[in-house]
Amino acid sequence: MTSSSEQAGDGGRVPVPTARARAWATTMSGHEHEVDGDGVVRPHADSHLRIGCGEPIGRLAREELEAATLREGAARSHGAGDRARPEAPDAERTCFERDHDRIVHSTSFRRLAGKTQVVVYPTDHQRTRLTHAIEVAQVAGSIARGIGANMALTDAIALGHDCGHGPGGHASEEAFDVFLPEGFDHGPWGARVALAGLNLCAETLDGIARHSWSSPAPSTVEGEIVSWADRIAYCAHDLEDALRAGIVDPGDVPGRVVDVIGLPLREQLSALIRAVVDTTCRTGVVGMDARTAGALAVLRRFNYEQIYTRPESLAQSHTMIEVLQQLVSYYFHHPDDLPAEHCDRDDPMRSAVTYVAGMTDRFAFDCAEYLLGWEPARLPRGIGHGA
Repeated sequence: MTSSSEQAGDGGRVPVPTARARAWATTMSGHEHEVDGDGVVRPHADSHLRIGCGEPIGRLAREELEAATLREGAARSHGAGDRARPEAPDAERTCFERDHDRIVHSTSFRRLAGKTQVVVYPTDHQRTRLTHAIEVAQVAGSIARGIGANMALTDAIALGHDCGHGPGGHASEEAFDVFLPEGFDHGPWGARVALAGLNLCAETLDGIARHSWSSPAPSTVEGEIVSWADRIAYCAHDLEDALRAGIVDPGDVPGRVVDVIGLPLREQLSALIRAVVDTTCRTGVVGMDARTAGALAVLRRFNYEQIYTRPESLAQSHTMIEVLQQLVSYYFHHPDDLPAEHCDRDDPMRSAVTYVAGMTDRFAFDCAEYLLGWEPARLPRGIGHGA
C-alpha cells in the first residue's frame, strides 16, 4: 500500500505525492512520436489518428464560409469588426469569435457562478446565472443552426447577455434604480459597464443590451434569437428547479402547457426550439407560432405567480434590496474602502453601484455582515439552508 505521507525523523508526517499523482506527473511532457523525421508530441502513448494536412483554416476562410452558407439577413463578420477602439484583425478568429472568447474569459462571466438565477444560495442542482447563460447559449445555438444564422455572434450574445446582473437576481435592479438617474437595467449595464473593458463588437453589445423583451428590438437576427432563447430557457429551467425543490407539483402545471409543449425539460425545449426554427424558416421572421407562443406565455405566467412572487421569494427579494441599498450607501460615504479601480471621485455614486453590482451573492452577504453589522440569520437562506 502506498501512503500519501512518510514518517519523518522527528516523528512528524511529511506529505509526499500519492502513487496516482506520481503517475500523472510522468505525462508532463506528453509522448513524442516520429512523423517524417520530425518529433511530434501527442497526448497519449497510443495516439494514432490522422487528419488531412493543409494550411490552417483562419479568419478569412471562416468569413468565406459565412458568405457561402449563412442565409440572407444573418450577420457577417468582417475583419476586426466594428469596435469602439479600432483593432487589427485576428489571423485565426472572426471578430465575433473573438468576442465569444473575451466574454468566456472575463471576470464578469465567471462571477455569474455566484449570482442568483431564482433561488438565493442555490443547492448543487439549481441554476445560477452561469448555468442559465450556458443553457441560453445551447438553445440559441440550436435555433441559429436551424435557420442559418451566425453561430459565433449568437453564442457571444447568449453567454454575455446577463453579465450585467447584480447579486440577488432581478431584485438588484430595483435596489440600484434609486441611485442612478437613468435607472438600472442589467442588459444595457452589461454592455456599457460590466463588459465595457472587452471592446466588443457593436453587434454583440447591441444584442446584450437589448435582449429583454421590454427593450427596443436588437439590430441583428442573432440578437432576436437570443431574446427568444432567454425566455425559452428560463421558463423551462425555472419550472424544473421549482419541481425539483417541491415549490410546485407536476399536477399544478396548467394543462395548456403540458398539452402543447409537454412537462419534462427536454420535451419543452425541443418543442419550443422547433417552433422558432419552423416559424422563422417559413416566414422569414424570428418568431413562434401563436399556439406554441401561447403555451409559453401561460408557462411564464404560472412561474411568475407560483415561483417568482411566492411569499418566500418576495421575502428574499425585499431583504436583498435592503442589503444592496445599504452597501451602496456605505461605499458612497466610504469611497476609500473601494478598490482603486472602482473609485471615481467625480462620480462616487456610480462607483459604488458599479462595485456592488459586480458582487456575487455570497460576497454581498459577507460585506453586509462585517461592514454593516447584519446578523447572518437576517440574510436570505436558500432552499437547502433552512428556508
